[in-house]
Amino acid sequence: MILKTRIIAVFLLILAVIIGYYNYSSKPFKLGLDLNGGTHLVYRADVSKIEPGEVDDSMNALRDVIERRVNVFGVSEPIVQIERGGFLDSKEAQEKLIVELPGVTDVEEAIKSIGQTPFLDFRISTAEDQREIEDLKLEGEAEYAEMINRLQDTGLTGRMLDKAQLVFDPNTGQPIVSLTFTGEGRELFAEITKNNIGNVIGIFLDGNPISMPVVQDEIRDGKAQISGSFDVNSAQELVRNLNYGALPVPIELISTQTVGASLGQSAVSGGVRAGIISFIVIAAFLLIWYRLPGLVAIVSLGVYTVIMLALFKLVPVTLTAAGIAGFILSVGMAVDANILIFERMKEELRRGREIPDAVREGFARAWLSIRDSNTSSIITGLILYYFGSTSIVTGFALVFLIGVVVSMFTAITASRVFLYAVTPRTSTKFSRFLVNNGFSRLNNTK
Repeated sequence: MILKTRIIAVFLLILAVIIGYYNYSSKPFKLGLDLNGGTHLVYRADVSKIEPGEVDDSMNALRDVIERRVNVFGVSEPIVQIERGGFLDSKEAQEKLIVELPGVTDVEEAIKSIGQTPFLDFRISTAEDQREIEDLKLEGEAEYAEMINRLQDTGLTGRMLDKAQLVFDPNTGQPIVSLTFTGEGRELFAEITKNNIGNVIGIFLDGNPISMPVVQDEIRDGKAQISGSFDVNSAQELVRNLNYGALPVPIELISTQTVGASLGQSAVSGGVRAGIISFIVIAAFLLIWYRLPGLVAIVSLGVYTVIMLALFKLVPVTLTAAGIAGFILSVGMAVDANILIFERMKEELRRGREIPDAVREGFARAWLSIRDSNTSSIITGLILYYFGSTSIVTGFALVFLIGVVVSMFTAITASRVFLYAVTPRTSTKFSRFLVNNGFSRLNNTK
């Protein structure tokens, strides 16, 4: 049995070394705006034309659209969140969108990566307008410009567009842009197409026409196709504009802020230094006070650290200053389970138990306390994560949650295996001193 335990302990150590090597050799950690530098943008959303009961849904849809757009441009780990200013029920209340782009320190580049914040809408020409344009006997660009000016708003906007995608005509192989509307948009689009067969329906992005298809038939199912003389690239561009320009509400950039990389590097260095110092101080206390079990706890704490760092890269977790603080705090909390176990072991030794039996009973008696304390910590972390109003709170809560779960694993697996592997099998005065803690004399010695 002891041989099997020691083999498992060696395997865990080798696994920890492999994970540590992965942490060292793999890609760097993802750092948040406050550590990596970047740009903080604040947009004001114009919800004046939206019913009060639909504001929350519209803002959530707006956030999703902006997130997709930023991700398309390859910005790493953007943070997009909604913020409400003013009194909740007052007319002065403002809906804002906060966009954080780590690693982007050029404001113009940041605004460009998000785009023009376009507003998508559909406009129609009437038969009367077309007759009047023909009577003007305009040609070329003048005729086109006059038609654009006469197009009338239909009330159909990007808010009612579910998605656009590129498909190909099965007969000719020509690219076609397929549109799918939401339930509300489907009804309105059916009415528009029914009343305007043969007329032009203009698709506008920020007031600029991006497509001018002609209505061929009434469309009742909310699915339309735009076909024309464009090639694959222009069709892809149209699909992108439709999908990422379909903002539910118009927005306006009102504030920008740039965080320098030098400030972020200083915060990273300070956090790493604090983490190393805290690990050394905790390790010294464990070794001096708990001796052999303390050494086991230090090894387990090392396993805990390499697992945590690996998870930060695998999840991946975007580390902020608050996240580093949460990690440093979790290092101290990671040993609380070991301390409970060691104190229970001491009590069993004082009762005269043999060392292997004391170790076994120590784990068994400490488990309920470990389970309850960590469960309460997990509940607290979940509340912070789901109800946190800022990225600082949620970042801290996420790292804290991961730390609690990993610390439970290392306490009930790694610490147990390592302690069983090195525990003296015979009870001598010296061996009992090694597994005891503090400097008080045992009541029972053998």
